[in-house]
Amino acid sequence: MKNLKLWLSVALITAFVSANAQEDKKYKIHTVAFYNLENLFDTVNDTEKNDEASPMMEIKANREEIYKKKVHNMARVISDIGSETTGNAPAIIGICEVENVDVVEDVANDPLLLSHDYGIVHFESPDRRGIDVGLMYQKDLFQPISKSSHTLKIYDDNSKKRVYTRDQLLVSGKLDGDLIHIIVNHWPSRSGGEARSRSKRMAAAKLNKHIIDSLQVIDPYAKVITMGDLNDDPTNASVKDVLKAKAKKKNVAIKGIYNPFINMFKKQGLGTTAYRDAWSLFDQIMVTKPLIETDFSSYRYYKAGIYNKNYLSNKKGRYKGYPLRSFADGGFTDGFSDHFPVYIFLVKEIK
Repeated sequence: MKNLKLWLSVALITAFVSANAQEDKKYKIHTVAFYNLENLFDTVNDTEKNDEASPMMEIKANREEIYKKKVHNMARVISDIGSETTGNAPAIIGICEVENVDVVEDVANDPLLLSHDYGIVHFESPDRRGIDVGLMYQKDLFQPISKSSHTLKIYDDNSKKRVYTRDQLLVSGKLDGDLIHIIVNHWPSRSGGEARSRSKRMAAAKLNKHIIDSLQVIDPYAKVITMGDLNDDPTNASVKDVLKAKAKKKNVAIKGIYNPFINMFKKQGLGTTAYRDAWSLFDQIMVTKPLIETDFSSYRYYKAGIYNKNYLSNKKGRYKGYPLRSFADGGFTDGFSDHFPVYIFLVKEIK
């Protein structure tokens, strides 16, 4: 089974991947994804964190059993993302809202994911809720070369006190021989309202742009993928004005950024999370120009999507169609997350 899955992970596809593609060309294909795991906390009280306020710690009975179900549900979703096309789980997946490396290891060691042999990159961040970002990667497909954590320093507009939030994670490595840089984000929330909290996400976008710029100073043709729960839509100023992400490939300059989720949000009305009957597309994956070139001799962006399969949604009631979250009304729903995952496919021609 292991060998079969690895073979499928570089499945040969015959498709028109661009206007110039020939029908008889064959390609390797991999999924790169992002998923907000919605408060994936363990059952142990960490005295150095405010984990007592987490939904997991607030549950009084059967906490261990519930934790195992939550981990298994996360593994189920991860194992499914992109599998209909690639025959494999994501080669690389960024994650957020995880308490520590232990909970990520539990997900990676779930029976549904164990055969994929996921490696993990994780740093503890100063977030006041005790949640971090991380990266999971199939060791046979992606080999990290360097990793670093970048702290976002922001301050409350009124008190001027520092607001402790998530670091941004940068991992550089080789996907099947191609050097790719991945940034995983979880930008400050909209607590207090969108306008009041906007400056914090603008600061997060500036840090993200600084990381990308630093990579492009070394190599203007760096293949960079930035992903995460931005707590902003593709049309908000943080993405539109700071990152200057473009909706059309032809408008992306040499060091520019392409965001395939802009038109999903603007033209199709799609989202990854819902609140008060309105959809937001906070979860996004963007790529730099070298990943949208039409020469498929190395890995290039193919297409993007929101993984919103039926089992991930509420089936009835007031929140019908919303993501089926794990925790509600002080209890465990046996659901998944309040966010849908997002993904892109990378393809490379086989000579």
